[in-house]
Amino acid sequence: MAAAAGPRGALLVDGFESLDGWSARPSDGVELAIHPDSGLVGRAMRLDVRFVKGGGYAVVHKDLALDLPDHYRFRFRIRGNCPPNNLEFKLIDSTGANVWWSNRRNVRFSASWDSVTLRQRHISFAWGPAGGGEIRHVAAIEFAVTAGGGGAGSVWLDQLELESLPPPDSVARAPLARASSSRSGHAPGGAVDGNAATDWVAAPGDRAPWLALDLGGEREFGGLVVDWGPGRAATDYDVEFSSDGARWRTVREARGGNGGRDPLFLPESETRHVRLRVLKAAGPGGVAVREVIVEPLAWSASLETFYRSIAGDAPRGSYPRAILGEQSYWTIVGVDGDERESLVNEDGMIESGQGGFSVEPFLFTGGRLVTWANAEIAQSLDGGGRPIPTVRWRAGAMELSVTSIATGAPGASSVFARYRVANRGDRATRATLFLALRPFQVNPPAQFLGSPGGTAPIRELEQAGRVVRVNGDRGVASLTAPSGFGAATFDQGDVVEYLRAGRLPPGRRVRDPFEHASGALAYRLELAPGEEREVDLQVPLYGVPGPPRPAAEADVRREVAERLAVCRRGWRERLGRVTIMLPDSAADVVRTLEAQLAYILINRDGAAIQPGSRAYDRSWIRDGALTSSALLRLGHPETVREYIEWFAPYQYADGKVPCCVDERGSDPVPEHDSSGEFIYLVAEYYRYTGDRALVERMWPHVARAAAYLDSLRRLRRTAEYRAPGRAVFFGLLPPSISHEGYSAKPMHSYWDDFFALRGFKDAAYLAGVLGQGRERARLAAIRDQFQGELVASIRAAMRVHGIDYIPGAADLGDFDATSTTIAITPVEADRALPRAALVRTFEKYWEFFRARRDGEAGWEALTPYELRNLGAFVHLGWRDRAQELLRFFMACRRPAGWAEWAEVVWRDARAAKFIGDMPHTWVGSDFVRAVLDMLAYAREDEQTLVLGAGVPLAWVSRAPGVVVRDLPTPYGLLSYTMRLHGAALEVSLAGGLRVPRGGIVLRPPPAGFRRATIDGTAVPLTAAGEVVVRRVPATVVLSR
Repeated sequence: MAAAAGPRGALLVDGFESLDGWSARPSDGVELAIHPDSGLVGRAMRLDVRFVKGGGYAVVHKDLALDLPDHYRFRFRIRGNCPPNNLEFKLIDSTGANVWWSNRRNVRFSASWDSVTLRQRHISFAWGPAGGGEIRHVAAIEFAVTAGGGGAGSVWLDQLELESLPPPDSVARAPLARASSSRSGHAPGGAVDGNAATDWVAAPGDRAPWLALDLGGEREFGGLVVDWGPGRAATDYDVEFSSDGARWRTVREARGGNGGRDPLFLPESETRHVRLRVLKAAGPGGVAVREVIVEPLAWSASLETFYRSIAGDAPRGSYPRAILGEQSYWTIVGVDGDERESLVNEDGMIESGQGGFSVEPFLFTGGRLVTWANAEIAQSLDGGGRPIPTVRWRAGAMELSVTSIATGAPGASSVFARYRVANRGDRATRATLFLALRPFQVNPPAQFLGSPGGTAPIRELEQAGRVVRVNGDRGVASLTAPSGFGAATFDQGDVVEYLRAGRLPPGRRVRDPFEHASGALAYRLELAPGEEREVDLQVPLYGVPGPPRPAAEADVRREVAERLAVCRRGWRERLGRVTIMLPDSAADVVRTLEAQLAYILINRDGAAIQPGSRAYDRSWIRDGALTSSALLRLGHPETVREYIEWFAPYQYADGKVPCCVDERGSDPVPEHDSSGEFIYLVAEYYRYTGDRALVERMWPHVARAAAYLDSLRRLRRTAEYRAPGRAVFFGLLPPSISHEGYSAKPMHSYWDDFFALRGFKDAAYLAGVLGQGRERARLAAIRDQFQGELVASIRAAMRVHGIDYIPGAADLGDFDATSTTIAITPVEADRALPRAALVRTFEKYWEFFRARRDGEAGWEALTPYELRNLGAFVHLGWRDRAQELLRFFMACRRPAGWAEWAEVVWRDARAAKFIGDMPHTWVGSDFVRAVLDMLAYAREDEQTLVLGAGVPLAWVSRAPGVVVRDLPTPYGLLSYTMRLHGAALEVSLAGGLRVPRGGIVLRPPPAGFRRATIDGTAVPLTAAGEVVVRRVPATVVLSR
């Protein structure tokens, strides 16, 4: 490595006078070329980038040898002519597998040279088997432009330097204070001594008071907290920095302060001298400062940590639960297929859209403010499973309910919120409902993927009649005439400070340079005993609402009620294509099934099926394929067809199916399960619809995907992989990170191989559908060869690792039953696998499950993807165990009233942790498929339709028993009833269903049945106690 001394004694890692050693490493779908060009000093490296497929990354890489000092910072110069994209700086160790990085999101590149400084704390472990720690020796450096906005353009890099820094002070020195003047006994030191009983007071007549702090040397810090003396605050003041105490620069302007405590967000500050320069005092008595606290860097590491500190000092309930640092749960409100959705949290706060402000309710009654913190709160869905959520508060005799619906066409939808205030007491009362517009998302701060949660900018609030505009391009419309509106900037105080006194902030229009204004609409209500009043609010998901037409309160109520009725009818149709009825003891299962279907439809963006709307606002083919299976089984084939036709064009020219597609385009990350999943999706759609025309249109995509899979497996069919120590990988797909557990280092994941097998099976099947006999035979031969080599690898991996179960990856011999479930369904490879090992895999999971459930094994978190094991247990014939899993995971819904799961469930329900999206509808689809398997599933290799394999005796013992109507199967619509009458079980099967070659296999709940009749004719039971039905309609009676 060529290096030279740079300015300030820094090591010049690369001045880019030559591009020797640098190589371009773009992902699929990205074009990248590097060229020498004019730099800030001499020459620079120019990256010409074009995101052809929308997503992807453009990486430049250089090998070097660089030992890092104990304390350091990197600095480089950059300019660009490029749309906003992400900029990554990466350090790679000698293994090549461990990476540390700084990832700056959505960088707006300047046409002129900028300087980027990355301190040691800005560079964190990204991925690799090391799992964390500090990098000491750098073997390679990379810069990457990764797709944010995508597009095309150029980025220039110059003067990459590494500077050694002295160790930071272990203990921050106490500041020394001086001031423009002071009263006797109130010297400047009183503001920095940590004693709230002492203060600094400016002398009378001081018209330009200031207080300056000397930090004793250049010091990094995160901000200031200024505690003003009562009645002696500065309403307007500047915060200034100086390196020498003589030349000052303004870093923060505070205007319109309301006294008390002022937290000042000054992230990544570095200076020696700090000065508060007062421009205007609150009153004639001058200014007094009780304390100035210099906060550490961590205090303002983000706006969210800043607000968490503020919320911790405020009365509980003043800030949303999530901002306070507690886990908050939420659900989704939207219309089917819209690209925008609202979130509503468990406490009734409604988000205006992704990354947007929220509306939070408060109730002032009896001289106190009722918040989420002092109310009893419950949640529910309309009709049990329709996605119309309600939050109910109870505080003494007062009740508040918040019901949200989404109406309108995709691209023009709105949320309508109805707030109902009720007096359940025996005396008349006055109350004020406040609807606060706050600079916070419902999406919590701990949600860091995709669209990060936390704060939301409010730069401007303006009332115009019954409309409140937010930032000029969003807003809310009060359909009910409000009693008043008020707003305040951050410096003027948070809105809840005013609401606690039963009043509104003073402003009607505010502009906040800090971008965290807040405001509230007020509705003053007089309620007789038992009386209810309703307030209706519109929150458009697109643009600014138009002014509501003048209307009497009764007309507004009627209009919103009509919208609610239309919304209900729409969801009844979407959710009612299949009827499933169970006794009251299992009604929650049906309700949750309905809710998952609704959430799947809301989460999708247009045709794109997505697992979430914030963290996972993207379409993964693995999620989409399995979710599509659930949709097909619940009567939504048109949604699946739209998805197939939307996703297919994103396939790469070489046949690779992208793992993921979003608004930027396809993601090039190699995840080798994708191609098999796409082929399965097309075949599964055909199995349920018989739509040969779509198969014909998709065949070129299917054929290329199968060829790509074949090319991958051939990479492991060389002589190298017949050698000892490598033979365990023979015939498998290469390593990938499709399984999240292998994101640190790609592995030979059997998840990928099982889906490849499914892909080869279905490619051969589809070739047969199209009458391509020769191609079907060729693909079937590949299928059989691949299956044989896959099974041989599994047996070899078990020997190598000394295990008695089917591992998740050939490299590791790891236990991952949830991953292995796909071998049973949908792959149907279980007949080919070592039976004892397959059973042991799920016995081992059962042992783990029981120990965790019963408190014998500690646990911190789980993922409800484990619901897949419920379906596996049904297929294995473990009916009772499946019921125990069902009960456990139903208890993992949070909140239960909204019948939904997050991707991650933490044992401590209030620990603020990343939980994925809510509702997470890939998890939801796992539930749907597992529950439907309990009722009926098709077995492809046996050509059978199996009924009741997961139905417990309790479900058939009480009315109405099990009722299934119009359930789609590969053989047509299935309708049946199953009910225990005394000691006899009666199963009535409706006609209209094509009986498969292997028959309809009835697996009744065990109750000692020894005899069976079909339509009155005695028939034998199988050794497993099953009855095989060969024609429908039919009535089966089992008795003892």
